Amino acid sequence: MKPSNPSSGDTTPPIIRLESITKAFGGVRALNGISLGFPTGRTTVVLGPSGCGKSVMLKHIIGLLRPDQGEVWFQSQRVDRMREHELVDIRRRVGFLFQQGALFDSMTVGQNIAFPLREHTDISRADRHERVDHMLELVGVPGTARRMPSELSGGQRKRIALARSIVLNPEVVLYDEPTTGLDPIRSDVIAQLILRLQDTLSITSIVVTHDIPTAFKIADTMVMMNEGRILLQGDPDLFRNTDDDVIRRFLDGRASPEELGELTNNFEGNDS
Repeated sequence: MKPSNPSSGDTTPPIIRLESITKAFGGVRALNGISLGFPTGRTTVVLGPSGCGKSVMLKHIIGLLRPDQGEVWFQSQRVDRMREHELVDIRRRVGFLFQQGALFDSMTVGQNIAFPLREHTDISRADRHERVDHMLELVGVPGTARRMPSELSGGQRKRIALARSIVLNPEVVLYDEPTTGLDPIRSDVIAQLILRLQDTLSITSIVVTHDIPTAFKIADTMVMMNEGRILLQGDPDLFRNTDDDVIRRFLDGRASPEELGELTNNFEGNDS
């Protein structure tokens, strides 16, 4: 378990800021005026039920989506006003770990990790190999550069995807459900890797997850979203001690009476 911050009032300046962000799809608001700062060098965990706007928020950070209203800032640069060619530099500074890893099946492990280096740098082939080997050591899977993704376990594929997301030395890494599909032991390995990267590389981590045990292990700050709004944000102790019914049920994994009632009605409808 990660030690609590001495104060929930973290004064570390944010590297990324969202200011009054609103985004709708087909008249349905995915984000409803959210404002949020992500402190430099810290891990912020964003929780919330499926469809509450977490992944939509991540896509705004790197300019894959633009808000209908509001502002997105990366340090002193306003991301939501950038043109596509201007976003290239931002995206080099932000690594993204996709939910399913998104490795290229036709490439070896080494080729997957080296892909961003080939696309965005002019370093030599020898330097690329050296960088790939260093990344594999860092995430705990040395000697796998010549293997294919299909030869790896789910946990190993996650580590390879993580290595690829940090190969350009990003300042920020966005994690979209990093432990999905992993057993508790492999989930803990990923959690420890996130902590190690924060400590050794001073990376700012933004983690979207449903994995409550992992969230409490890695978070400096936690954020709870629901229906496109922020319900609560603060240090993990604030979440442990909250008496808000919606947040408490989410953390404890308890369905509401209304949700259980819908389930009962569905069964009764099938019997009729």
